[in-house]
This record gives sequence, structure tokens and C-alpha cells, in this order.
Amino acid sequence: MFPFEQIAYASNGQQSSSPWVSIIPLVLMIVIFYLLLIRPQQKKEKDRMKMINQLKKGDKVLTSSGMIGVIVNIKPEENIITVKVAEGVKVDFVKSAIQQKLS
Repeated sequence: MFPFEQIAYASNGQQSSSPWVSIIPLVLMIVIFYLLLIRPQQKKEKDRMKMINQLKKGDKVLTSSGMIGVIVNIKPEENIITVKVAEGVKVDFVKSAIQQKLS
């Protein structure tokens, strides 16, 4: 008989000392999930929103659709930014569509 089978048979007759013992691994998994995935994503989104609020005319930006252009007008009351993508071509974007500011 393998040692693992002996352990499994030996622990089969024992009862858990507390129902909290079975909840602890679940709580630990939730905490780890929060620290590794949710919190960094929230920080990244907060930094992006800060960048969007600091945009001004003349900034070169990348939109979420992949267009690169220069900001020519900002309408803060409507949350719209006008981006010049080529000579004579201006496109309106919602502020949240700006992905990043290019240098």
C-alpha cells in the first residue's frame, strides 16, 4: 500500500475540528485574487482617467480604435474631444475612447 493511501484512510474517520477550517482556503483565494488582479486593474484605470482629464489642445493621442491624431478641440461639457487624424480630417471622440497620450 502506498503512503498516500494510508493517510487518506487514516484521515477518513476523523472529523474537522471547526467549520471555519474549510472556509479559510476560500477566503485566502479571494484575497489573493483581489490583490493580484482587481487592485492593479483599478489603479491602471484610475491613472488613465487622470491622464484623460489632463489632456489639452495639441496633445498627440492614441484612441481605443487605433487612430493616432492631435487634439484640436475639447468640449468638457459634452465629454467630446475632436482629433485631427489627417490634413482636413477631424473626428469627434468620446473622452473615454482616448487610450493613451503619445509623446
